[in-house]
Amino acid sequence: MSRYRIAWLPGDGIGNEVMAAARLVLDQVGLEAEYLPGDIGWEFWRCEGDALPQRTLDLLQSVDAALFGAITSKPAKAAEAELNPELHGKGLVYRSPIVRMRQMLDLYVCLRPCKAYAGNPLNFREGINLVVFRENTEDLYSGVEFNPVPQELSGLLEKISPPFSAFKDLPNDEVAISCKINTKKGSAAIVRAAFDFARKDKRKKVTIVHKANVVRATDGLFLDEAAAVAREYPDIPMDSANVDAICMWLLKNPDNYDVLVAPNLYGDIISDLAAQMVGGLGFGCSGNIGRKMAVFEPTHGSAPKYADQWKVNPIATILASKMMLDWLGEKEKGQRLEEAVATVIKEGRVRTYDMGGQAATMDMAEAIGEKLSVLS
Repeated sequence: MSRYRIAWLPGDGIGNEVMAAARLVLDQVGLEAEYLPGDIGWEFWRCEGDALPQRTLDLLQSVDAALFGAITSKPAKAAEAELNPELHGKGLVYRSPIVRMRQMLDLYVCLRPCKAYAGNPLNFREGINLVVFRENTEDLYSGVEFNPVPQELSGLLEKISPPFSAFKDLPNDEVAISCKINTKKGSAAIVRAAFDFARKDKRKKVTIVHKANVVRATDGLFLDEAAAVAREYPDIPMDSANVDAICMWLLKNPDNYDVLVAPNLYGDIISDLAAQMVGGLGFGCSGNIGRKMAVFEPTHGSAPKYADQWKVNPIATILASKMMLDWLGEKEKGQRLEEAVATVIKEGRVRTYDMGGQAATMDMAEAIGEKLSVLS
């Protein structure tokens, strides 16, 4: 009998390919798991009007963890145009299934480690080892958006917010509003998760990323809650930086930073920047973590131009599998998996196209699997 139940969510484009690579490695490391396929992605949007069907949400409520491949997302008008004809005119609105999953399962932590493995020709600098904690359910990803803006909302904003007067004479269909919603509870929770990690992992510092000097209400709240939480961890230094400035300073002095924590959008931006510094999206892994459930994924998209070519780098998904092993408490297996990845990268004999080589997706997976057999 399998020890774990894992929801298996390949998604779109290259998702099937990188997930096949991850499965080979998970089997080699000896994870005792039952992998349960789930429906998610663009085809389910086109055919059913729902990229995250209820049956998949039900599945996610019954498993220990999930591994997710990649998703295709398009703007609202393009998404509506691709619906099957019988679904047109039914008021269906596309929302990213991964964003919905995070919110509906309260996966409030987005954990993104960014580590430069020795020998990777794509490293911006050797020795980088950053971790980004991104709030995962609030902020500009809350999904509260208006285009066109309802007349009653325009009237209310004109009455209660003087800056809105600059837009009051524009036709409502020429204005779009996306609400940035931060809460004390959500802000404190993600900052506490970052400090807990820093203490457990013996990290040197936590940096709060914000733009409170301009976005005063929401980012001001985030910064205030961060300061309050930081007082509970007097043993861990804290500093803060504006999101635009941190993008410069990370490139100039990456060794000055360790654990970074940010609201949703800023966390998305700086984690992609940090991922590029350690090799790009072929190395970017992510965990969407709640109190009882977690979904792990590479940070890259579905890359439709590479679909079915079996050429993309699967290391991001394999490292996401390592994060899943850690979450499940299989620390020893996770450590061996990371050692195998690091060894293959350092030796440099197997490299995918992004690394300057010609190895196929499964060539990389097999090389890592062979190293695992040696390390077992």
